[in-house]
Amino acid sequence: MFIRRQLLLVAGALAVAATVPHARAQEETVKIGLIVPMTGGQASTGRQIDNAIKLYMQQKGDTVAGKKIEIILRDDAAVPDNTKRMAQELIVNEKVNVIAGFGVTPAALAAAPLATQAKVPEIVMAAGTSIITERSPYIVRTSFTLAQSSTIIGDWAVKNGIKKVATLTSDYAPGNDALASFKEHFVAGGGEIVEEVKVPLANPDFAPFLQRMKDSKPDAMFVFVPAGQGGNFMKQYAERGLDKSGIKVIGPGDVMDDDLLNNMGDAALGAVTAHLYSAAHPSQINKEFVAAYKKAFNNRPGFMAVGGYDGIHLIYEALKKTGGDATGDKLIAAMKGMKWESPRGPISIDPETRDIVQNIYIRKVEKVDGELYNVEFATFEAVKDPGKTKK
Repeated sequence: MFIRRQLLLVAGALAVAATVPHARAQEETVKIGLIVPMTGGQASTGRQIDNAIKLYMQQKGDTVAGKKIEIILRDDAAVPDNTKRMAQELIVNEKVNVIAGFGVTPAALAAAPLATQAKVPEIVMAAGTSIITERSPYIVRTSFTLAQSSTIIGDWAVKNGIKKVATLTSDYAPGNDALASFKEHFVAGGGEIVEEVKVPLANPDFAPFLQRMKDSKPDAMFVFVPAGQGGNFMKQYAERGLDKSGIKVIGPGDVMDDDLLNNMGDAALGAVTAHLYSAAHPSQINKEFVAAYKKAFNNRPGFMAVGGYDGIHLIYEALKKTGGDATGDKLIAAMKGMKWESPRGPISIDPETRDIVQNIYIRKVEKVDGELYNVEFATFEAVKDPGKTKK
């Protein structure tokens, strides 16, 4: 009975919140509730997104279309129950105009019904499962989907002499997306999966799984672990001697996140990944972005930083289009079809799916001026999410 009463109170509060979008739109401040993991295993994700938003606002100012932009940061530690509670508090109590961030898929999905009910845009800057944008008409994504990268690395592997692959993926929705997309393309091209391992998302110990990988004697390991866990994975990969065994690491680029790459040591050399962004991307806009980020935070930006940087840019540009009207429906309409040049390359928001369309690059870890970088050597342009294009 208590739980039922609490649910009714929540529903009532959200119903009230949903009835005042026009009142919110008239206020002089546009409030953005930023929900990201600042502690726990995904802390590097939250830190990158938060840093990138701060950098963007330093560069562009904190006023757009006559409205002051206020960021209200919440640390959900990538725990979906926290995310839901924080999204609810931000919408009902803080009266935010936008919720943003979402370091992992379960967090993004937990907030989706609240975004729908309150008609508040949910800008996903990190989480990468294909289904996310389908869960609410108010979700727009500026990060990526795992299928975008995993299909491309599957095709590349089979065309470049890799015949046998062992897979190691985190056991949650993005890991399953990455595995399914890779397998479909790799096996269709004639490749063979000789070992398939799923590891826990929280605090994984990779050591026993890595031994199974080594024993299966593959040509390469396809690896997906979320951003933040790549450093620990590569440490254990080297400790188990896999770097000396000739078993290459391939996969989507999360495991070789620029934020952590330079501390992985030479075991990472030669890893080939498909991904949306590298700090070594040779465009002028990226060189300026990397230099500014390094100066501000004494670290190299990774792909999560770019997701945050583009996410706040999307909000700014949408507000310009609406003349400062922060009503949810108007912001979402303004965001659909938007295109711009990002530090990662040209990107756009698909007007049908509200998902990101972007270049995917094949990269190899190399040493450049004494530091490790993902050096791009092939480009696949304007990639939509294959998980949606098949439907």
